Amino acid sequence: MKISGLLKERASFSFEVFPPKIEQSLEPLKETLDQLYRFKPDFISCTYGAGGTNKGRSTELCDMIERSGHDVMPHFTCIGNTKQGVHDFIGEYVSMGVENVLALRGDIPHGLDGTNGDFNNASQLISFIRENFPSLCLGAACYPEKHMEAVSLEEDIKYLKLKQDCGAEFLITQLCHDVEAYESFIDQIRKKQIHLPVIVGIMPALSKDGIIRMTVSNGCSIPRELAEIIGKYGDNPEEFKKAGKEYTIKQILRYKTAGVNGLHIYSLNKYKDIVDILQASDLCR
Repeated sequence: MKISGLLKERASFSFEVFPPKIEQSLEPLKETLDQLYRFKPDFISCTYGAGGTNKGRSTELCDMIERSGHDVMPHFTCIGNTKQGVHDFIGEYVSMGVENVLALRGDIPHGLDGTNGDFNNASQLISFIRENFPSLCLGAACYPEKHMEAVSLEEDIKYLKLKQDCGAEFLITQLCHDVEAYESFIDQIRKKQIHLPVIVGIMPALSKDGIIRMTVSNGCSIPRELAEIIGKYGDNPEEFKKAGKEYTIKQILRYKTAGVNGLHIYSLNKYKDIVDILQASDLCR
């Protein structure tokens, strides 16, 4: 199933997982996936390690998901990748039955001043994959509060338009807790003739340190309501998780009201808290 085709018919619903380290078993993640499959996601996205590491384990995980009868969307970055390497890896995905790929630049590893590969940015990678694998459906990332390295949101939107022009067919946002910022972003990109459907990435607020690390490291804002939860329950992990789950439920409902093209839940490879959130959000199918 091509995600672009689905999005023409209705809003999508999906999860993100990441492969465990090579020395760790896949069984705990398999249990998580079995629980998440109950919600009938349209696809599961699969990342790989920072700096382009753990690609082999990611491929193993993607194959496992495909064999389970569910659609998988591998992430693929520019970091350390040659044209031949991309061709080989994407070809392996296609041979598994993969129809969708999320093409990203990726975070530059500490100590490098570039991607250390044949592609400098996501647009170049998208163009290469589109030329060599024209049947694939390609997604790209977008940043409602702008990418950290962009001089301005306006400049960031110019690069986003280039991703569309190079062959991206849908977008998935970086985590964004600020629904109003998302709505403003949508207004701005539509005015710049970016017509691609936008799936919203949701990062559940399950731990103080985790939510601060992920939010700040991606240059995203922490709205007052979430900041108050951090201030009030930051020293009490259980109470924080309880309040954070309630906050995430409200956030999902706000995005649904905003009329998003899809919801993409960053599962953190867990299922118990995610199941609670999904059931309370009326996302069961």
